[in-house]
Amino acid sequence: MFDEIAGGYDKVNRFLSAGTDLNWRKKAILKLKKDKPAHILDVATGTADMAILACKLLKPARVTGIDISEGMLSLGRKKVEKERLGDIIDLHTGDSETINYANNTFDAVMVAFGVRNFENLEKGLAEMLRVLKPGGRLIVLEFSKPRYRAVKGMYNLYMRLIAPQIARWFRQNKEAYQYLNESANAFPDRRSFTDILKRVGYSDTGIHSLSLGICCIYSGRKPQ
Repeated sequence: MFDEIAGGYDKVNRFLSAGTDLNWRKKAILKLKKDKPAHILDVATGTADMAILACKLLKPARVTGIDISEGMLSLGRKKVEKERLGDIIDLHTGDSETINYANNTFDAVMVAFGVRNFENLEKGLAEMLRVLKPGGRLIVLEFSKPRYRAVKGMYNLYMRLIAPQIARWFRQNKEAYQYLNESANAFPDRRSFTDILKRVGYSDTGIHSLSLGICCIYSGRKPQ
């Protein structure tokens, strides 16, 4: 599915969010600024938006991005080359639930709009914990369910009916964007998610709500 929608994925995301998703991504990445991570893993990197922004905002020595969609990665590599970041960013085909790196490899791990697609959420979170160095931080950016009734109603209408139609205008797979809404609704957000982080083994967990609760930044650390 992601291979099929890769060509217009960035354009549709910018249009659907009126560019707000870029601000969400920046805020998530800046949560890592105090840690000054030298080597960052970007899980479900897609077209490498997060990897590229991390290079610009944090100046790490290296960013490694993994994704199961080669179609997304192909576009990501073109963007990386256009930004002249090929010596810093490496993009590889990889599964979040079987990360092909040794224990304690990365200073930080980040995921933007990807964890809701994990087949086994706890296994994916445990794998990211495994490859984090002790004291390293995980940052997750994900859609959530707005708490205010009026906002929730408008958001659900937009995601359920309007977003798939806009995707169709861009000649994208309408069903794919319906799936994205369904997966967001099924995701265990807010305290439910931080409870899972704690159960897997993360400490110092936190939640930062954005845009009236449309999405949240979650964080956790690997214990020293």
